[in-house]
Amino acid sequence: MPSLPRPGSLNLSDMRAPSIQAPNLSLKESRQHGYMFSQQQLEQVPIGASKDQVDFVLGTPSTTGTFDGEVYYYISQRVEQTAFLRPRVVDQQVLAVYFDLDDRVSRIAHYGLQDGKVFDFISRKTATTGKELTFLQQVLRASRMRNPAGGR
Repeated sequence: MPSLPRPGSLNLSDMRAPSIQAPNLSLKESRQHGYMFSQQQLEQVPIGASKDQVDFVLGTPSTTGTFDGEVYYYISQRVEQTAFLRPRVVDQQVLAVYFDLDDRVSRIAHYGLQDGKVFDFISRKTATTGKELTFLQQVLRASRMRNPAGGR
């Protein structure tokens, strides 16, 4: 018959730290926020598709913009947090659907987060706000800024 330990007796082999008995706990948590789209959905929204078709296939956009026509933005982020530290964005994807004045898809762009800037994966250009100036417009603007009074 096995012997039971006596009350008050201490066996060091029976004492284990809780962290040793606990399963392997991950201190890093990863969360996905926002809109997740598939390649199949994108194939159902070709150039020239109507705004109604985009609404039906992709749903309500995360946000919209109006710059030379309307733009739908579908935004998703992957955020990681380690223990008690602040969450940090490790990936961001933005699907931008541009419409012409007839509410037809004129362009689709897929942007991501690289080095803290929004980046267009297709054209490999960083997105900017405002209209792009021609070389001559840039020269004229620079000369006006250097000499606003018009004389020397």
